[in-house]
Amino acid sequence: MDLFSHTWTALRAVVADLSDEDFGRPSGCTGWLVRDLVCHLIVDAQDVLITLATPSDREPTRDALTYWDISDTPPTGDDPLDALTVRLAAAYEDPHLLTFHLDDVGSAAGRAALLADPAGRVGTRDEILTVDDFLSTYVMEWTLHHLDLIACLPDAEQPPAAGLIRSREMLEQIAGSAFLSSFSDVDALLIGTGRRAPTEAEQAELGESAAQVPLYLG
Repeated sequence: MDLFSHTWTALRAVVADLSDEDFGRPSGCTGWLVRDLVCHLIVDAQDVLITLATPSDREPTRDALTYWDISDTPPTGDDPLDALTVRLAAAYEDPHLLTFHLDDVGSAAGRAALLADPAGRVGTRDEILTVDDFLSTYVMEWTLHHLDLIACLPDAEQPPAAGLIRSREMLEQIAGSAFLSSFSDVDALLIGTGRRAPTEAEQAELGESAAQVPLYLG
């Protein structure tokens, strides 16, 4: 619960510090500007609220690791939902409306998470997870999107160290092997999820383990 709140608060703080010009810069998500990613974060916050308000008495069908659908192909930005996000973001016109909406619904999502029972069960995407596992998936989501948000904003605050460490641990567990200890947590996440290609030196260092990455999480 604490890590969810910590990573979510840090991500929203970066958004709050964006200038109007920053919203038009590219993000780390294929085909999305920063404004599109911020719009996506609003949808994510709504998902947190909806899921936490969807209790279940069924046995969990997934956990924080098996929640993710793994694809062999990178995102192209042409998915209908991705395209819808771009249109929604453009409809806001004024970036301050985006930040206001994110602060509004994002604050509510943060409060709902703090009030939820970690051992409770909730339904999302036709699956059942414990609240703890569901919020853990969002630690990874917030951390990766924090990196996406600041991809072209070199002076922005990095994600919290604890979120980077936990996200790397989860990604390594999903991959079935640890990444090289010489890789920083940021590099492990960017390379491991296909957000950037390894350099020739990194590729050589990866050796046989290079076949296990990247993992495209959906």
